[in-house]
Amino acid sequence: MSLFDASPMVASGSVQRAAPLAERMRPSTLAEFVGQQHLLGAGKPLRLAIEHDDPTSMIFWGPPGTGKTTLAKIIAALTNATFIEFSAVMSGIKEIKQVMVAAEKAADFRSRTILFVDEIHRFNKAQQDAFLPYVERGAIRLIGATTENPSFELNAALLSRCRVYTLQPLTEEQIAALLERALSDATRGLGASGIAADAAALATIAAYASGDARNALNALDVAASLAAETADLRITKEIAAEALQRRVLLYDKQGEQHYDIISALHKSVRNSDADAALYWLGRMLQAGEDPMYVARRVVRMAVEDIGLAAPEALNLCLSARDAMHFLGSPEGDLALAQAVVYLCLAPKSNAVYTAYGKVLADIEATAAEPVPLHLRNAPTKLMQSLDYGKGYEYAHDVEGKVADMECLPPSLAHRRYYHPTQEGREKSLAQRMSEIARIRESKRRP
Repeated sequence: MSLFDASPMVASGSVQRAAPLAERMRPSTLAEFVGQQHLLGAGKPLRLAIEHDDPTSMIFWGPPGTGKTTLAKIIAALTNATFIEFSAVMSGIKEIKQVMVAAEKAADFRSRTILFVDEIHRFNKAQQDAFLPYVERGAIRLIGATTENPSFELNAALLSRCRVYTLQPLTEEQIAALLERALSDATRGLGASGIAADAAALATIAAYASGDARNALNALDVAASLAAETADLRITKEIAAEALQRRVLLYDKQGEQHYDIISALHKSVRNSDADAALYWLGRMLQAGEDPMYVARRVVRMAVEDIGLAAPEALNLCLSARDAMHFLGSPEGDLALAQAVVYLCLAPKSNAVYTAYGKVLADIEATAAEPVPLHLRNAPTKLMQSLDYGKGYEYAHDVEGKVADMECLPPSLAHRRYYHPTQEGREKSLAQRMSEIARIRESKRRP
């Protein structure tokens, strides 16, 4: 890659005409740019940085199709900088260092270089580190684009040298406006084709795009080719639906959306919201999530948030997992839906979850004391001579089936971890615990 292989803002001639509609309609100025008013409105931070020609490196974080690459190209054009575009998928550390050296030489001649790295989160630590000295010296202005949370995916050292701007998905109204612009633009869009569209058709495409302008324009391109075969050259709602075929759901099984949606499902269950839980379950399954992953998380919900308030919930969830394994999708989806609804409507308790957490904290904070002698097994005479098992009371042989015998190590004696709630079955468990405590206390009295 050469420093002078800069990507032009707009291609020309036959190359431009052959480009996809989304590429042809890419804004070349801030006036054409749609969305991100929280960053680009008058007096907003990114707008001010662009107007003041702020040389600070930056990271654009946001979903696909929100304008990350476009903004980088607009900034390069406004600052008359050489624009070099990298893809983290295609480039390695060797190419990075070659470009860095060339950019540093260009800087000696007062030539400015903007290095745009798409999907920067895919670079490993060593590759990200390669940028640091050049960013620090100002040899390049780095603009990275990522769909993943920079806090998790980028090195702290690189992140501290960049300003992070969060881009939001476009609204349906904004996408509809882009579609109308593409239909009317005779130079770059579809204006010369004579294709028109019903408002309902554009609304359908905008709704199905999930805030992604690129997906919306690609869908419009397909719909236009279908409409071109009709007598009236018009995109109807039916043609739009045919072009879309299925809804574009924003979901990355390895990314932040994956964790956000499973979090939404879990929290909806915890809050006893069956409708919301069914919605998030459907979002995951329709987007292609591994149903067995969902099944495992549903089982976890049963033990974490339902617990002993409705102990049958665990069996139901395990049965749903088996049904999914046996039937597969889509038939098995109903088994998971049934389990999710039951978890939502079941009484809730995290008493066991909380108790076990306290146990782990004590294990971490206290010494690993030996098992008290009276609780040790004594299968040999030597062990018996060392008092293993001495003082042990067999609960079945004492009144009330409860012996007055401490079973925790001395430093944790009488520690209580499990506090049952008054929800569901745990209410009776709480009563039983109180009864056991009374029996044990009665045996301690003279």
